[in-house]
Amino acid sequence: MSIACRGADALVGALSKAGVKHIFTLSGNHIMPVFDACIGAGIELFHTRHEAAAVHMADAYARLTGKVGVALVTGGPGHANAVSALYTAQMAESPVLLLSGHAPHDQLGMGAFQEMRQADLAAPLVKMAATAQHPHTLVDEVIQAIRVAQSGRPGPVHLSLPTDVLEGASHLPEEVEAGHFLPPAQLLDAATATRLAASLTNASRPLILVGPACMGRAGRKRSEALAGALGIPVVGMESPRGVNDPSLGAFAEVLAQADCVMLLGKRLDFTLAFGKSPAFARDCTFLQIDPEPHEIARTRRAVGERLKGTAVADTFPALDMLAAVRGDVDTCDERWARDVQDAIAWRPDEWRTASSSLEKRVHPVQALAPFQTLLDSHPDAIFVSDGGEFGQWAQACLRAPNRIVNGVAGAIGAALPFALAARVAHPDAPVVAVMGDGTFGFHAAEMDTAVRYGLPFIAVVGNDARWNAEYQIQLRSYGAERLIGCELLPTRYDRVTEAFGGSGVFVEQADDVRDAVDQAHAAQRSKLPACVNIMIEGVAVPSIRARVA
Repeated sequence: MSIACRGADALVGALSKAGVKHIFTLSGNHIMPVFDACIGAGIELFHTRHEAAAVHMADAYARLTGKVGVALVTGGPGHANAVSALYTAQMAESPVLLLSGHAPHDQLGMGAFQEMRQADLAAPLVKMAATAQHPHTLVDEVIQAIRVAQSGRPGPVHLSLPTDVLEGASHLPEEVEAGHFLPPAQLLDAATATRLAASLTNASRPLILVGPACMGRAGRKRSEALAGALGIPVVGMESPRGVNDPSLGAFAEVLAQADCVMLLGKRLDFTLAFGKSPAFARDCTFLQIDPEPHEIARTRRAVGERLKGTAVADTFPALDMLAAVRGDVDTCDERWARDVQDAIAWRPDEWRTASSSLEKRVHPVQALAPFQTLLDSHPDAIFVSDGGEFGQWAQACLRAPNRIVNGVAGAIGAALPFALAARVAHPDAPVVAVMGDGTFGFHAAEMDTAVRYGLPFIAVVGNDARWNAEYQIQLRSYGAERLIGCELLPTRYDRVTEAFGGSGVFVEQADDVRDAVDQAHAAQRSKLPACVNIMIEGVAVPSIRARVA
């Protein structure tokens, strides 16, 4: 049995069957049938000010909930605007479905309005890029797209929606259920799990490294269970600074001491120095479990015979199976696990007394530390971090039950959309989004979105009036006399937020930061976004070294 309807109604019905409750979107001609179909369908539209922001919101929502995040944009230039945000989602291994309006099939090749080869444009940045072919096949195409987004290594997918597919006669099969949208799992068998676990526990200093897909709450829970079962440190990695990720403290020092490293859904890429010394000991051996055989082949090319054991399996089932073999293998020496934990937690003592050398400027540590109390106040608190040097300071200084960062892509600018999606995913938890002043400029107008939908959060802007990451590169590489193209104005981003209807606080003294936190938190309780604009000293993020023995 099926229900006769338009293609747009079939699309929305399929999304509803998949459990989609929210769509992040920006209106446009091609997708008006979808907007119309959402009325009364139980799916809420969040209408942004830029298409890339809609994709960033879908990305953050997916990471926080573990569900597929859906973005809907119009065709042509709307689609092109959205595509740039797919790279961040791709590198974060985030299951995002980008739906884009599209010129009708019967006008293609004739100079149709906003005609564009949209699937070709998106293809390098997604796991699957396709154009819906017919109203009657649309539901199957949506099911396939959602399956692919969640399969193996999760990631974004794209489906273009020609207007004649959306407006044509279609049907929604009544037998479609939530289970139809789930991909088949690649499982790790018990014998292989036992063999690989034994290789780890027989080592003196083993480590398990997991990738971005494990940095959400479900992945962290599984990682912690595995670490507890085998006594082996399990470390998640999602930073473009790799082994020098400031949030991992002095981890680089213990990584260089490891004698056996399992890559569990973690690519051996630039973030791990491609497995080379000095990031790894020259005789360090590797094990790898990955959903993609070509990733294992790439590791073998990089480390050769040091890759001692492999398996093709999805990451979450592999984590569970490895934890389940606990009784069949020895556990690791707890002293090594403690050394790794201590190294990750280590921060320089001088940070406790850090202060700015400039008047009316605040050191990043002074600017950030007071926000930790707010992040500790709720079991679902969310910490968003984006930007160059200030974002890295934030990741080193702050922690929370939920964290969203700009990720391995290293692209900045997504913090404000990330914060909006965080509020949608967790309506009652504090949301603290830390960003540099450059980052704020990318999507400042999303403060309008926050006000319109009553999505409060705290934006903490570290304002050093420059692109500080690039400034520091120029300073190190070329010298102070060759600084160019990095300066910004000391803009009052607090007043920009107020102009959109939010709340703003301006800070020039370290002693005023705690009061600013209280004011911003009060605004958040009043359903208003707040911007704490802190004038900071533009210092480089230090390379954290603890001299671990």
